[in-house]
Amino acid sequence: MATTPEEFFIKGLMEQPPPSPPVFFDLPRKPNCSSEGQRHVHNDMMLPYISRVLLEDEEDDKLNNHPALLQVQQPFAQILSSPSFGAKVSNTEGASNWLEDGGRHDSTLDLVSSNDSDVVQAFLKGMEEANMLLPTGNKFRGRGQMNQMVQERSNQIGVRKRYNRDARLEDEVIRTRRAVMTIKEQEKSCANEILDEMMLHAYETCIRGMDKLRISMESELGKENRKNRNKMAKHIVVDIRRLLISCAQALASNNHTDACDLLKQIKQHASATGDATQRLAQCFTKGLEARLVGTGSKLWQLLMAEPPSVVEFLKAYRLYFAACCFNKVALNFSTMTIMQAMAGKSRLHIVDYGMHFGFQWVGLLHLLASREGGPPDVKITAIGPPKPKSCPAEWIEGIECRLRKFAREFGLPSLKFHRIMKKWEDVCINDLNTEADEVLVVNDLFNFSTLMDDTGFFDDPCPRDTVLNNIKKMRPDVFIQSILNRSYGSSFLPRFRELLFYYMALFDILDATIPRESKSRLALEQVMLGRSAVNAIACEGLDLVDRPEKYKQWQARNQRIGLRQLPLKSSIIEVVKDKVKNDHHKDFFISEDGQWLLQGWMGRVLFAHSTWVAEDACSR
Repeated sequence: MATTPEEFFIKGLMEQPPPSPPVFFDLPRKPNCSSEGQRHVHNDMMLPYISRVLLEDEEDDKLNNHPALLQVQQPFAQILSSPSFGAKVSNTEGASNWLEDGGRHDSTLDLVSSNDSDVVQAFLKGMEEANMLLPTGNKFRGRGQMNQMVQERSNQIGVRKRYNRDARLEDEVIRTRRAVMTIKEQEKSCANEILDEMMLHAYETCIRGMDKLRISMESELGKENRKNRNKMAKHIVVDIRRLLISCAQALASNNHTDACDLLKQIKQHASATGDATQRLAQCFTKGLEARLVGTGSKLWQLLMAEPPSVVEFLKAYRLYFAACCFNKVALNFSTMTIMQAMAGKSRLHIVDYGMHFGFQWVGLLHLLASREGGPPDVKITAIGPPKPKSCPAEWIEGIECRLRKFAREFGLPSLKFHRIMKKWEDVCINDLNTEADEVLVVNDLFNFSTLMDDTGFFDDPCPRDTVLNNIKKMRPDVFIQSILNRSYGSSFLPRFRELLFYYMALFDILDATIPRESKSRLALEQVMLGRSAVNAIACEGLDLVDRPEKYKQWQARNQRIGLRQLPLKSSIIEVVKDKVKNDHHKDFFISEDGQWLLQGWMGRVLFAHSTWVAEDACSR
């Protein structure tokens, strides 16, 4: 069996290399102090040892503890540490001369008694042979200076090792940075490809995506998987939706014991890859658990600090765009409304609240460039989101560059782009630089639900009303409004019920149009939709991001501000109805109610669209 890199690495750590052969091959195992028993060490054997000590830094630690070396050093250490030797040398006038001259004076032998003569003779002979190996003119400097030289050498070795270690660490950091940059460049390139595809060929991309999904859902394997799952579902009699509502009721009444027990039951039946209800439960349990332990705000801040990557988001959005008709209908409704308003006009100014990717405007620019009578002058004013961190100025700059590039390719070189990074309630007519002969269009694509609907003070207008009032003062030729049709109410339990039924419809749509094994579907449900669900379930007050209202509530609010609703154009309604009927699942529907264009699933209205002008504006 082949060895894995991990096993090879561990094996290298466990197996130690064989010991190095001794430097002095013919030294005796035990030291012998007699001159007759002392084996002579040849110069050609001393030389490799000295060379290894001075030149081979990596072997220093091994050689210093080598048995052969310790055997040679032991007689010298005994002589130097001998009390009689130290005393006699210190009291002798010739001692200094002996040290200075490298130990070559014969008179030095008189300093030592006859008992030590054999030991000293061996010592001096060894010193003489060692001294012969040193360069000419070198003097043996004594024990203190030798220790200093050894310490300096050790310091040099330590500095070199630290330098090598730091150099290796720096190389590793550089390689890591290059790898990260490569990944970022690849992600950026992939994101640009997806953006170009969706902006330039949105409809064709959607059709191809729907065809792939339809083939996957109608395949034999897909039918078999759904059949098996339906059989398993029949054996599960637990009503997960009822458990979810009961858990929310327990939380609303501060009955944490029952809420905890119910949450455990829900988790047993929740699954990120199960049927629509199980996947919904998996999505909702995070919010319920955070609310139970009181960490909703912290969890939301964590989710905001770690958003999905742009590529992951775009892939999930592309899947949603192909599976559902809602956004396509919204873009078609907006584009056709603007084209009708531009009939016979030569200048267009679009004010877009909360621009994200600018998907809708590329298709509009293409139509304007190819219309009869020539392309008009076009200006787009992008108003950043209420919270700039969610869409920084750099991102809007990227949208601007992309729109300019496509405009030049279509034959619209005069495109102007203006961005306003303010709170929406502070944006007014003076910020727009409008001109008298331009058609002014104000657009909101599902964004006004993020505005506060109440200030908490009786006399102060809420930001939602302030923005609508400022739009009325802009006196646009048309204000196009698209809204999420759900109402949260003023307390947690009504909000949870509404959210549950709304999300149940969305998860049913995804279960009917996208294979359960799809990774992008998992990201769409558990990341994109899941983040919004966590916020709505676990957060309150200023941390609550969305405060949607149903279309009849918006109608009453707009009319109270002084906006007048325009009638729907039958030509537009017929086009969007035909597209939904021909291209999408049979359970999607398009209907009308009080000049609102409604979209939904199996009888439940999920989105609504309408057009408005100032109440005293002339009818077009």
